[in-house]
Amino acid sequence: MTDQGIPAWKLPLIVAAIAIAIIAAFYVGGPGMGMAEGSIVAGIIVVMAVRHPPTPPIRPPEATDLRDHLLVVVDQPLEDGAAIERIAAASVPLDPAEPEPEVRVVAPARNRFLDRWACDVGPGRERAQRNLVLSLAALAGAGVDATAQVGDEDVVQTVTDQLREYPATEVFLVTGAAGGSAAAVEELRSRLRVPFHDLSWQPATRPRRPAPPAANPARDRAPSRNGALPRHSDRRRG
Repeated sequence: MTDQGIPAWKLPLIVAAIAIAIIAAFYVGGPGMGMAEGSIVAGIIVVMAVRHPPTPPIRPPEATDLRDHLLVVVDQPLEDGAAIERIAAASVPLDPAEPEPEVRVVAPARNRFLDRWACDVGPGRERAQRNLVLSLAALAGAGVDATAQVGDEDVVQTVTDQLREYPATEVFLVTGAAGGSAAAVEELRSRLRVPFHDLSWQPATRPRRPAPPAANPARDRAPSRNGALPRHSDRRRG
């Protein structure tokens, strides 16, 4: 099976079916119908290519040493304690005689619409660098020594670019809102050929105080059992 998920034996059949359809259109309706059929087929191919682009597996290069290599992608400062502990645990070798794993933290340089429209990538890189500084400080507090790089705006493209030269043995994705990058998580989970861990977390929010019961003017004006009005109504009259 090919990387795109289409069996190899189906490709020649698809090409043959397209060619036969165009030739039959030329034979039945002449050059006009043949050209029209070719244009329709070409349009269908373009639409399918846009909606279903090739998604080959993402494989890292072979490592030249015996230690593990962890890739941590953060789209905001790494502040969740559970995520930090998970990465710190993975950075400890199982055998004390083995070398400590290498940890690389990458932050995508996300640009806002106006910055992208003005071709100004400076603000996005500054935010990414700030995320890296805070994330490295959090990992250092947990005893993890890491390096940092700024990546592409797209999370999947960031991982793909890094694994072209970084021999990652595990990939960690840390996002600020659970489910906020569901499409990226699913694509990475299906394409990565190394262990992948989604450490998305939802910042804790303070519980809201219950709203006081709404005042009921009809109840306030209702007479008591002995027919007298409430005392506060008597005070208003006086």
